[in-house]
Amino acid sequence: MGGAELLRWYWLKDELSAFARALGIRSTGGKELLTRRIAAALDGQPFAEPAARLGGGSAQLSGALTAATPIPRGQRCSQPVRAWFAEQVGAPFRFDGAMRAFFAETDGTQTLRDALAHYRATRGQGPQEIDAQFEYNRFTRGWHESHPGGSREELLRAWQAYRGQSVDERGRA
Repeated sequence: MGGAELLRWYWLKDELSAFARALGIRSTGGKELLTRRIAAALDGQPFAEPAARLGGGSAQLSGALTAATPIPRGQRCSQPVRAWFAEQVGAPFRFDGAMRAFFAETDGTQTLRDALAHYRATRGQGPQEIDAQFEYNRFTRGWHESHPGGSREELLRAWQAYRGQSVDERGRA
């Protein structure tokens, strides 16, 4: 299989990691990075690893959090932070694209109060665009729009059929 053939199919991250290990190449990183790395290896091309991001430290929030808690640079969208947000806004809280972007851009001067204000300011803007690497989520949204009364079992069958086709047969969700 060459790189072009690899790119024709949908792969789970676990599948890509296993494939990379089988090829004897680095098996870490996100789906996009793994896919590019594997495609280059399959084509016998060199792959330039992206420059490491400067995280700014490994300190992560934990323990008792308050609105005044500063957000350290490099803070992940972690379970302690998720729990704090759920206490503030209710149990259905989740880190969507707007919140992931907020945390990715923090520089150590923002607080959880700022993050909460950002969360509230970004609600009610309608459905947000789902990034390309979340193809299952994009498929699910589109399927539910087309099948409002559809069951989970029907959705999963439709996803398996969709995933079983190559990109040129199905297009992208």
